[in-house]
Amino acid sequence: MLERAKAVLDLNDQGAFTIPAEGLYPHQWLWDSCFIAIGLRHYNVERAQTELKSLLRGQWANGMLPHMIIADGDEHRRDRNIWRSHLSPLAPDNVATSGITQPPVLAEAIVRIGEKLESVERHTWYQTMFPALLAYHDWLYTERDPHGEGLVLQIHPYETGLDNTPPWINQLRMHHKPWWAGVIDTLRLEWFISLFRRDTKRVPPGERISNIEALIYYDVIRRLRRKLYNTDAILTRSLFAVEDITFNCILIRANHCLRKIAKSIKRNIPPELLDRMRKSEDVLDQLWDGYSGQYYSRNFVTHKLIKEPSIGTLMPLYAGTISKERAEQLVKLLHNKHVFGATYPVPTVPLNSPWFKSSGYWQGPTWLNTNWLIIDGLKRYGYAQEAAIIAHKSLELVEKSGCYEYFSPIDGAPAGVKNFSWTAALTIDLMKN
Repeated sequence: MLERAKAVLDLNDQGAFTIPAEGLYPHQWLWDSCFIAIGLRHYNVERAQTELKSLLRGQWANGMLPHMIIADGDEHRRDRNIWRSHLSPLAPDNVATSGITQPPVLAEAIVRIGEKLESVERHTWYQTMFPALLAYHDWLYTERDPHGEGLVLQIHPYETGLDNTPPWINQLRMHHKPWWAGVIDTLRLEWFISLFRRDTKRVPPGERISNIEALIYYDVIRRLRRKLYNTDAILTRSLFAVEDITFNCILIRANHCLRKIAKSIKRNIPPELLDRMRKSEDVLDQLWDGYSGQYYSRNFVTHKLIKEPSIGTLMPLYAGTISKERAEQLVKLLHNKHVFGATYPVPTVPLNSPWFKSSGYWQGPTWLNTNWLIIDGLKRYGYAQEAAIIAHKSLELVEKSGCYEYFSPIDGAPAGVKNFSWTAALTIDLMKN
């Protein structure tokens, strides 16, 4: 298994970075590279460092790290034209990127690599990465927490990494359904859209978002592009902004890692940013619904919880700032066979959810990266047995089928693309641990 996983990473290696998979994913993605580096560090720490350094070439002047750095070449002209990052004066000059970000796993990946280095090398590594990492966290709080509430907002489902997770589809349908979407529905023209989609040519259409949703996602990008990806301008005429539970939990953990890096190299974090980071640790209670006993994402404008259950409810375990009593309640959801207690945990929405589809992208399948986050959180709260079960089941999926993108939580059937990089990388990390 270890050699098979390494072979997948070798297959997708582009020299300075690793693509998620051949064909469907030809670019570099932010949190993909972070998970990939976490696996690479076990047998090639220098290559793991290069993986993360390559992300910095896409950093914008305001500190934003884009969720995607688009590959060169004429064959990728369409992707560059969709995002048109060059329209913003803040975008880098020599590389095309998207105009949005993705869950900030970078600080965690930097620390994990640091654990593999001797003291002097670790110090140099942290010194190298600290300025860009600090600028990124400062941007997140400056631009994405405009009211200083401790939660950062997201402006597109892609920013969560969980593209079609139910809370976001709910918000799309409520606040962003253009008139033409109804026309396409009425005239039954969805089939025409399929001709222009790359993903459904490589995986069965039922495993991806619908054609209408894909068009709406693109329409959101067009609106963001017209505002030059400036959050203030976007929020002046938008109800479509969400404080995503998964994104914010990952940020809370990332803040802890940033402080650890700063302490190690004796660097200061600006007091205002430090205060905001500390405030984040206390605000997850605002996303808790006592009636259902779950955490939810929240609409940024109305502050109403988006009560669509998803794997996000378990992510406060990874954040590590909730009480032991709350953690115990979340662990009960993992044991419940009607909720997250699947044969192959952890499904990305509860088994009893009307959204659940065993192979429906982020609406049911088991992914190794979300499992990895939950395993890490369970360990830190003392639930070693639960963590071990999820790790064992995750490795069993890969042993049976290989490094697929995701798997059915019901019978373990593989789905999505094969030879998927973060599945390979996190398989290595789980085996080594």
